[in-house]
Amino acid sequence: MQHDLIAQARTWLAEDPDPETRDELAALIDAGDTDELAARFAGTLQFGTAGLRGELGAGPMRMNRSVVIRAAAGLAAYLKAQGQEGGLVVIGYDARYKSADFARDTAAVMTGAGLRAAVLPRPLPTPVLAYAIRHLGAVAGVEVTASHNPPRDNGYKVYLGDGSQIVPPADGEIAAAIAAVGPLAGVVRPEDGWETLGEEVLDAYLARTDAVLAADSPRTARTVYTAMHGVGTSVLTAAFARAGFPEPVLVTEQAEPDPAFPTVAFPNPEEPGAMDLAFATARRAAPDLIIANDPDADRCAVAVPDTSAEGGWRMLRGDEVGALLAAHLVERGATGVFAESIVSSSLLGRIAEKAGLGHEETLTGFKWIARVDGLRYGYEEALGYCVDPEGVRDKDGITAALLVAELASVLKEQGRTLLDLLDDLALAHGLHATDQLSVRVEKLSVIADAMARLREQPPTALAGLAVTSAEDLSRGTDLLPPTDGLRYQLEGARVIVRPSGTEPKLKCYLEVVVPVADAAGLPAARARGAELLAGIKRDLATAAGI
Repeated sequence: MQHDLIAQARTWLAEDPDPETRDELAALIDAGDTDELAARFAGTLQFGTAGLRGELGAGPMRMNRSVVIRAAAGLAAYLKAQGQEGGLVVIGYDARYKSADFARDTAAVMTGAGLRAAVLPRPLPTPVLAYAIRHLGAVAGVEVTASHNPPRDNGYKVYLGDGSQIVPPADGEIAAAIAAVGPLAGVVRPEDGWETLGEEVLDAYLARTDAVLAADSPRTARTVYTAMHGVGTSVLTAAFARAGFPEPVLVTEQAEPDPAFPTVAFPNPEEPGAMDLAFATARRAAPDLIIANDPDADRCAVAVPDTSAEGGWRMLRGDEVGALLAAHLVERGATGVFAESIVSSSLLGRIAEKAGLGHEETLTGFKWIARVDGLRYGYEEALGYCVDPEGVRDKDGITAALLVAELASVLKEQGRTLLDLLDDLALAHGLHATDQLSVRVEKLSVIADAMARLREQPPTALAGLAVTSAEDLSRGTDLLPPTDGLRYQLEGARVIVRPSGTEPKLKCYLEVVVPVADAAGLPAARARGAELLAGIKRDLATAAGI
């Protein structure tokens, strides 16, 4: 067994094109570190609906140039099998470790396979790549990014020619094509022959961002902005300047791309402590709101002044921003369908229904939301918003930030705030309070055990609320294809439990709806909502054994 493992590692080492990972793997072989080698050669990093994502390092269970070259070769073979020989593949990348290398390898493989390849001019937000696919008439696109994962990770996200991320059966067919790739020596990789795009593709994207704003809207909201050490600063500030908003005050410590993400444990605005520097900057600058992007700028976080919050600032939940943007679009006379994932707040459906608009729920991920027929607006509670589906069929943290700033400006002219509008929505539709129980694990078996336990012994009540229905989403529903998840309906509440598709986490999404008679009842309704969420979280953790 040990001999086989060493032999496997030596075979991998012999064809690894990257001196760094070659040295890393050679050191493990020389040290006889069979535990680490076993972890790296326990299988292959699986290509799924999020493409590839994993820790950087040598071996088939890590993200590295060998794995990326195979993925690119498989994607090229799939595209050619679909009759796309000679078609254009656009490639974008963020500022993480190895991202530029992975983008260049992808361009070389596509060129060698008889496709045309074009690489974005520099590290840019994921939505710029999603826009460029349709703008340039490409047959596919690749974004090298691990989004908001830890610094040690990278990833590989694949889009097809409609500009949206892959879904079944394409993901399985691409995975099969990757598995069929032989030795790397057989993958043709020329030194050149692909195009490096100029700034005109970014200019076209920026020109498109203006379309999300009303022509005569006020542009007075003052913002503090953080790119979270990612690639958002130059694009967001350019978009704000074009639109005529005041120049955002930057969180200088996090404004420039840095793959080490030195000021945050996890470069995700939702993680504890990630927004501390933004709050400190806001206390000095006294803006109307804080806007944060994640490192590839496809997500948008919002914080607002709140005298009752510690430090005077409060992060809005993704569900709150999702409802605010929906209300703003309704006020502007939007038509079409409003869509969200099943783990997002039911408030969107109530807003759409009252406005006479269509509403759809999809599985989690913008790969599903973006495919809704007639989509006008889509959002997901994990800070993802699609406000211009004709331009970008994916979440876009730049255009979402513009729309939030427009809404804040409109309310500012009225002497009101985003919190005032949230109060209005609670009075109109009931107080929708949401929270999440998210457990990061070292061993994926912990997640599997929790899901199995809940399937075998589903809870009958949570926080004193009776469970009125328990659905195993792996069987599919009338409206949804199968997915690994559980959904519980309670009296006045809803719970969904699912493994994360991109991180080693078990995620539980909680929502309670508390009726509110009048403005005087809002504080009591909020207190009741918080009490119920805390109770559900406690009882669910016990039921799941986590």
